[in-house]
Amino acid sequence: MELCRLPRQLPAINLRYRQNSPFRPFQVRCNLLQTTESVESANGQMFILGMGFVGQFFAADLKSKGWVVNGSCTSVEKKTKLEEMGYHAYIFDAKDPQTEILDIMKNHTHLLVSIPPVKGLGDPDGKLQWLTYLSSTSVYGDRGGAWVDEDYPVSPTSEPARARLTAEEEWLCLGHDLGIAAQIFRLGGIYGPGRSAIDTIIKQEPLSKGQKMRLSKQYTSRVHVADICQALNASILKRSQWEIYNIVDDDPAPRMEVFMCAQNLVEQKFPGHLKQHISPEREESLNPNKVSRGEKRVSNARMKKELGVKLFHPTYRSGLQSIIDRMDNPCLQNSPGS
Repeated sequence: MELCRLPRQLPAINLRYRQNSPFRPFQVRCNLLQTTESVESANGQMFILGMGFVGQFFAADLKSKGWVVNGSCTSVEKKTKLEEMGYHAYIFDAKDPQTEILDIMKNHTHLLVSIPPVKGLGDPDGKLQWLTYLSSTSVYGDRGGAWVDEDYPVSPTSEPARARLTAEEEWLCLGHDLGIAAQIFRLGGIYGPGRSAIDTIIKQEPLSKGQKMRLSKQYTSRVHVADICQALNASILKRSQWEIYNIVDDDPAPRMEVFMCAQNLVEQKFPGHLKQHISPEREESLNPNKVSRGEKRVSNARMKKELGVKLFHPTYRSGLQSIIDRMDNPCLQNSPGS
């Protein structure tokens, strides 16, 4: 896979996973073009509202470059895990935010948001220079397989998607009120080490109702977490005229196709691991009553042109291969302390 070349090598990002994870520590090198005002030398202070899967990956990236990174979570258990990883974490409820935490957020130069708008954050005082809200391509609704870009009319059909769109508008308004760079990243389906079709296949658990519904989609736009990370880095480096970006790969393939690829990869690397029966995914694909739902294919042209992002994983095939290449014996997944 061709990557952008750097004048020098950046430090690797080490991601720490659950002790029962089947993965070796995952390393990524963010090969973004650097300037004299590089992300690494910015001495920035990032607060991540909602340190989930993407937030933890991005935090590891920034921390390796000398940034101060703090964030929020929703439980004592998650707070403990984040602190074990070396972050200052705060339990945060967006519906009832504590003044102390709002003040802490405002004392950071950058704010990454993966939760709905927060009450009481409209005070323009503070050090914030950059704000990005992680939204979803679900705001476009069902477009019958048509290609959509950021200028395409939005038409969310579900309550979560409508909430996302409302949150987009409110975070952009806040950015305008504060006079800072504010952006919306509309993410496709997020996957990466520990969260992918590879993991679903290996677990061999019955599909949930939601998973079964998603299997019937004709098109699904997705993005590897490493590419979300490099898009965020690029947005910090480059102030663009655009406020909304689709963050997806080049291949909005059917979910069933992705599962079949994942199953083949697992069978090739770990022969005999899978049970000798039809997988839940393939069983669903053979269901004569399954209705194929038209969706949309999401364009990433603006992300590439304006942010200069060259995808690490332009297709799910590259992403899944990178995941299984770093995977140890899948049986360790169920062995505590492995």
